[in-house]
Amino acid sequence: MIAQGMSMLLMLAMPLLGYLAYRAKALDLKGSLAAIFLGYGIVILGGYVPFFALLTFLILGTIATKLKWKEKKALGVNEDSCRSIGNVLGNGLSPLLFVMLEALVKRDWGWAGVFSAIATANADTLASEIGKVFGRNPILITNFRRAKVGESGAVSSVGELVALVGSFLIALISTLVSDNKVPMLFSVTLAGFIGANVDSLVGATLEKKGYVDNNGTNFIATFVGGIIGILIFLLLE
Repeated sequence: MIAQGMSMLLMLAMPLLGYLAYRAKALDLKGSLAAIFLGYGIVILGGYVPFFALLTFLILGTIATKLKWKEKKALGVNEDSCRSIGNVLGNGLSPLLFVMLEALVKRDWGWAGVFSAIATANADTLASEIGKVFGRNPILITNFRRAKVGESGAVSSVGELVALVGSFLIALISTLVSDNKVPMLFSVTLAGFIGANVDSLVGATLEKKGYVDNNGTNFIATFVGGIIGILIFLLLE
């Protein structure tokens, strides 16, 4: 009953949340509308917990993007904190697909896919935005050569640590939907961390060659992260 009540409350509040994201300049108009419809799909099929995880990602990602924004701008690596529809779908479409899968199978490994996809998005965004200003001596993930700050495929020790923490935060939320809490926590944390590095790998290869844009890279990484989360959970279950 509590879960149903929370889901119903979110359904009613969804337009307001989209409006607040728009007013806070976390999303532009198209991004806000896309987030509202995506949010409805997540809540209807998966309930309030995966939506809460996505909301956590949006809030933390917005804060991280605005962190030391002037320094990022001076370095030429700043990104607009106001995201649009492409970013919403790049980071949110995979979780929706995995929620649809979980609704069909009704197994915990489906939830592992959902939250691993979100953990990937959160880990990658936090690692990228925080690593740009606090990371030192970044290297390319493909050949370990020195890279420029903000370069596609660049990773740093600070960024990797932040990625692990960002993934773990979403993994904590994932335990709310599962009785297999330890396997869920471990699989989502590890998959999100690996997924964030998949994002760097795709960025250094496919994105750099122009085959995909940043939103495409995000989708590939979150989808792969979700699959990895399912596989790890099945091995631990």
